Amino acid sequence: MAVLYETHADPLFRFLLRLTLGARHLAEDLLQETMVRAWRSIDVLAADQESQRRWLFTVARRIAIDAARARQARPTEVGVVDMSRLPATNDAMEGVVAAHTVREALPKLKPEHRTVLIDLYFRGLSTGEVAARLGIPEGTVKSRAHYGLRALRAAVGSTNAD
Repeated sequence: MAVLYETHADPLFRFLLRLTLGARHLAEDLLQETMVRAWRSIDVLAADQESQRRWLFTVARRIAIDAARARQARPTEVGVVDMSRLPATNDAMEGVVAAHTVREALPKLKPEHRTVLIDLYFRGLSTGEVAARLGIPEGTVKSRAHYGLRALRAAVGSTNAD
């Protein structure tokens, strides 16, 4: 296994670095997973280096594809924005316009997104409190907040264009 690693790790890492668009930590993780799979299959690997190299590059490419698909399938986690840390605006009219715009856009959201956004941003509840109140997992609250904010941005854009 040590000889296999010494022979193929550097070219594999460079290959994975290109596939991950320069994300070193991700390329290192993918290289590690490739080597773990090689270790698990060491008894079936061919003895010649060229066959080993082709097998390793194929496995590395498949692992990279699976990792990319997994990242696309899972929504990015969203933290709750602490509204008290945002700078206060002195323009009262801007606040009135913003509140009116949000009021017009909120009914356009799905009910589950609207409920989560109102609880988080207007009632000031934490994600844990919202989850307990609605009887859903905290991750679901975060996901609904993410997609709700995304839909709210789209709705505000369409409201401004009307």
